[in-house]
Amino acid sequence: MLLTSALISGLGLGAMYGLIALGFHVTYSVSNTVNFAQGSAVMLGAVLGYTFMVTLGWPFWAAVPAALAGCALLGLVVERALVRPFVSRGSDSWLMATVAGGILLDNTVLFTFGKEPRSLPSPLASEPVSLFGAGVYPLQLVIPVVGIAIAVVLQLVFRRTRLGKVLLAVVQNRDAARLMGIDAKAVVATSFALAAVLAGIAGLLIAPLYSVHSEMGMLFGLKAFAVAILGGITSAPGVVIAGLLYGVIEALVTAYLGSTYTQIVVFSVIILALTLMPNGLLGRAAVNKV
Repeated sequence: MLLTSALISGLGLGAMYGLIALGFHVTYSVSNTVNFAQGSAVMLGAVLGYTFMVTLGWPFWAAVPAALAGCALLGLVVERALVRPFVSRGSDSWLMATVAGGILLDNTVLFTFGKEPRSLPSPLASEPVSLFGAGVYPLQLVIPVVGIAIAVVLQLVFRRTRLGKVLLAVVQNRDAARLMGIDAKAVVATSFALAAVLAGIAGLLIAPLYSVHSEMGMLFGLKAFAVAILGGITSAPGVVIAGLLYGVIEALVTAYLGSTYTQIVVFSVIILALTLMPNGLLGRAAVNKV
């Protein structure tokens, strides 16, 4: 019973980490940069979802798109104000700028939304159901399905749609893409918006299972970045697989050893894995052109 519960919980957590980490994959693949405010986008999705559905009383079908639109706007602002100015000057200061931007957003939400954790009600997280003798919430079963489905759709978008081909063109050769009439800056901005939306979806999915508050995204973002590196940040399938593995290991350690040892064991496993596989599970070493 304990094992079943831990596995189901771990797969749900892992799918969430994978979604957030896919955002790191998208921005890195397109622009060679990442948004370290990604965890704040998780928090923003949950907070906006709570605000629209509970505080304002909006229906689900209107609140969710509005919350994700807010996350997309955050991604665009981060790219335009915190990344592009530094990248255009050949500076790596975008790294610290995105960290600072995330802290700024977290504290803004703290003063406007409040510091008290709140619960987002959901019919999928109200009554547990029995599965192989373990009591689980239906939402815990839905999260892995949604996470994997989004990962598959994202791969199809990259490979089968015009937007995906444009993104891949910028990834392969930005100068050549620009000569073909592709607006590389707009493509990079789109990648940041998409990454923030993925984080927002994760935030909305986990909000009914965890308290909604201004600091909820910080640890999730850190773990998701570890997942992105572990999976190989250049490989979408690797990132998703790493997310699921990370979530299951974390849940098993918590269930059998206690939460005190969770971060010690999990991050030790990550260090060991990266020592053995420096490029991640499915990542590839960078090719230096001469």
